[in-house]
Amino acid sequence: MREGSANSLVMKILPPTRCSSGINSCFFSNMMIPIDRGGRGGTLQSARFPFWKLRFTALAALLFFSAFSFADALRGTLVHEATLRVAPNVDAAKLTQVERGHELIILETSREWTHVQAIIMEPPRERDEEENEPKTITGWLLGKAVVTNNTPDGDKIIFGEAADSEDQASRRRGRRDAAQDAMRLYYRVYDLFPSSPLAAEGLYRAADIRWQMEKSDVMTRPSARDRDSYMRGQMDEEWMKLVMKKYPGTKWADLAAFHLIDNKLCGDWQGAPKCPDKEADTYEKYATEHPTSPAAPEALYNAAWRRSALIEIYKTDANQKKSEESKSRSLALAQKIISQYGQSDWASRAQKLIFYLQQGVPTYGNASD
Repeated sequence: MREGSANSLVMKILPPTRCSSGINSCFFSNMMIPIDRGGRGGTLQSARFPFWKLRFTALAALLFFSAFSFADALRGTLVHEATLRVAPNVDAAKLTQVERGHELIILETSREWTHVQAIIMEPPRERDEEENEPKTITGWLLGKAVVTNNTPDGDKIIFGEAADSEDQASRRRGRRDAAQDAMRLYYRVYDLFPSSPLAAEGLYRAADIRWQMEKSDVMTRPSARDRDSYMRGQMDEEWMKLVMKKYPGTKWADLAAFHLIDNKLCGDWQGAPKCPDKEADTYEKYATEHPTSPAAPEALYNAAWRRSALIEIYKTDANQKKSEESKSRSLALAQKIISQYGQSDWASRAQKLIFYLQQGVPTYGNASD
């Protein structure tokens, strides 16, 4: 299901078990962002200048005109892995294996072969290592699986392969590295077909998969149990913010904004009211600012549940007044979910929460077990 709960895709790609060794959870901000192909020129200010300036000016001019030719080049990607070779022959030496979703610059074609520059960025093996620079490898590959920005319905073809790769990633014995393939392919929809109706969703789904993988890595570290969010690693927000910037007012921007809350959440509350109170405020604010978001009822439920948790926390602190206030606020939020989002699954969960609150059933602490 692509709409509704903001966490539905999480359950699809990353089941509530530890990631398999076949999925690399290390991704970085410039991993799929296209390389800047802009150039810089200079202005002649004097009829006479040293020889080194002549060389610099010539180089600047070369870069300037190269940038134009690069920007106009036919670009594409693979929807199935292919072998890059030194010549257009199946017996030619192998350069590398190019996986789905990597960017290709099309140089020329010869019968069934395509001469390309493949821009490949591989994630480092450990999150703390320095980022790898993208590698540009020039060679020949069979063009059967190449989709370019001139291919009819190319956006739909790439999106379809991305969806298939995503499905593979959700399977226990799915294709190795299918999640990375899906991420790259979804991004290519946005990158190669920016005016496509699928571009916004493609960019969001690429950002979503990347976010899930980084979150899986962050949450398995000991620092994830620290109370304050700044004490642990953070998921990179660049792609989510790009969705919000490029497609403001859309449900994809709303869902991207919902993801950003993850970086503000505490680890272990340690039985103190500060964290759940602050988190409840954050979720309430999101629901107020994004009332039509598919994640709005989930945000309200998260806020209501945290208010219900504060009932027991304040009782432990012998603060009965605050405990009663938390109960009232939790009930109000749960009722709001039912009245405004009655058709969502969160309405049923809110109804259950109301029952717990009315019956005095604790929702937090040892008494809730």
